[in-house]
Amino acid sequence: MKARSKFLIGGLLVMSTAGYLMASSARETAVYYLTPTELQTRLAADPSFREVGMKIGANVVRGSIVRLPGGRELSFRMTDGTVEYPVVYRGVPPDTFTDTEEVEVVVTGRLDETGTFQATELLAKCASRYEGMPDSAGNYPTGSGPGYGQPGAKPAAPATPAAAGGAP
Repeated sequence: MKARSKFLIGGLLVMSTAGYLMASSARETAVYYLTPTELQTRLAADPSFREVGMKIGANVVRGSIVRLPGGRELSFRMTDGTVEYPVVYRGVPPDTFTDTEEVEVVVTGRLDETGTFQATELLAKCASRYEGMPDSAGNYPTGSGPGYGQPGAKPAAPATPAAAGGAP
């Protein structure tokens, strides 16, 4: 057998092995992103869907957060307004995860046989804690940005090199 043929066979073997490993790892790490209603629909069509890793985006039901002693495990209920699911999370929750206002969450994990979502990752956001973008005139929406609570507050002018004592 010629050296060129051996090289081509070896190259094909390496490339096919690399392709197989990439495809199998992509399948294992692929995660569905659903709402509770979409999850319920998928489960009705295919009960084995519980075995699949997924991300669920929903709102926390106000007053449903229960923290177990020690602070490393908590449970709550999530909903999209139509369907509710109980969630159990083991870990340190984010600072924005509170029971005082409506919180949007994205949880990653699996649904167990009892219908409880076993979360391995918990992401929370609270829109009231983030600044709104200024409009075209440079005005911030009421309740965000510099001058919080003052309608039409404008951001401070950026420092210029001349004002800072530097050369223009």
